[in-house]
Amino acid sequence: MNPSQRIDALIAGITDWRGETFAKVRRVILEADDGIVEEWKYMGSPVWYRDGMIAVANAHKGKVKLTFASGASLPDPDKLFNAGLEGNARRAIDFLEGDKVDARALKTLVRAAIAFNQSKSKKKAAG
Repeated sequence: MNPSQRIDALIAGITDWRGETFAKVRRVILEADDGIVEEWKYMGSPVWYRDGMIAVANAHKGKVKLTFASGASLPDPDKLFNAGLEGNARRAIDFLEGDKVDARALKTLVRAAIAFNQSKSKKKAAG
């Protein structure tokens, strides 16, 4: 099974509200940029990449967690980050039952993560 098929199976196996939320988050991430690649890492977690890691997602009891690898370095004008705020690099969004996925704001955040990854790549190339 390729990573996208594994993610499909993971989402299909989550039969409560978290499956629907997870599917929506995934759809929004993939819509943000055509170059995003899905991977399956960290003992069974969907991970999205574009010029570096963007985010990893997991369904936990009572929430869907989307963790941005470089979240602390990203602008968050819509205040989506609500978890992991004390970390040095990562920031997360915990989606709880009844929460709406703000597609516009999430796409903006994903695009900011891609821009950050690309800026790091350019610095390495120049250095």
